[in-house]
Amino acid sequence: MYMDKTRLFIHKTDFLTKFDVFVKKNRYNMPKRRGVRGVISVRTDSDLQKIFDSAAPGETVILPEGTFRQKCKITTPGLTVVGAGADKTVLIYDDYAKKIDEAGMEYVTFRTWTLAVCADGVTMRDLAVVNDAGHPERKGQEVALTVYGDNFRMENCRLTSTQDTLFSGPLPPDLIDRYEGFLSDDLRRDTPGRQLFENCLIEGTVDFIFGSGAAVFRSCEIRSLPDARKRGYAAAPSHSREQTEGFVFQNCRFTREEGVEDGSVFLARPWRDYGLCSFIDCEIGPHISPLGYDPWEGTHRDETARFYESPLPPGRVPWVKKGSGPS
Repeated sequence: MYMDKTRLFIHKTDFLTKFDVFVKKNRYNMPKRRGVRGVISVRTDSDLQKIFDSAAPGETVILPEGTFRQKCKITTPGLTVVGAGADKTVLIYDDYAKKIDEAGMEYVTFRTWTLAVCADGVTMRDLAVVNDAGHPERKGQEVALTVYGDNFRMENCRLTSTQDTLFSGPLPPDLIDRYEGFLSDDLRRDTPGRQLFENCLIEGTVDFIFGSGAAVFRSCEIRSLPDARKRGYAAAPSHSREQTEGFVFQNCRFTREEGVEDGSVFLARPWRDYGLCSFIDCEIGPHISPLGYDPWEGTHRDETARFYESPLPPGRVPWVKKGSGPS
């Protein structure tokens, strides 16, 4: 879809992605996917939340071509959601962090999602999830997709927003505590989720792939969009010191839309001290700063962050390591 599939996996490699290792190591602890009990076909005027809530584990929801301006949460394990194409089936909403709710409280980042996946074993294919609030310099963070579930797979999809497009759960421990009684329990789940994004387009401006999940991005396009603040960051990992699996970008392309200047975007900056991120055999566009990484202003996270890149080009910051990351 967004990448020429004939180019994928042309060369044999001994590299086994972190996600594949997770599945092999934990196959007996992961939720078993039941055989498909049935297929639910949806009309463009359907209430998606009611459909997701009524679906049985293992069922498949087929979404037609069209735009669904609805805010939804998936809590059914083993659900498969299939659209008509990433440019044809669009789930879209427009919440943002500084929006005020009926109780007079700001939404904050973690209630702005268009779609939240809070169940294990969910698969999504051939659709788009979008937050079109816009103007993050005034409105704050605008999440399109939040994932707390384990064994999550997304294939041939598009995720589009500005700041904080994709949240890969869980939250850092300090925020799990801070938001007790404010966020629902399923949005404060503390188990690191294993997630695979394959052949997807992920678009945003600042920290647009962030969180503490064990997430693999395989053959994806990571596209930076223009931002009024003129500076961008692709990934913002927040893993704890104890976590040995973080974000892995394998065979991904880092691209830009017109209006994003050369050298104005960093591959990653650590949202928490021990953020873990690896970039393996990726194509890096000229909009990426030669330094590659930022320590997060006002911190000393360059002393603790675990960032890896292979191959490692000259000119990168001295605290990024050459290689694919922890074994």
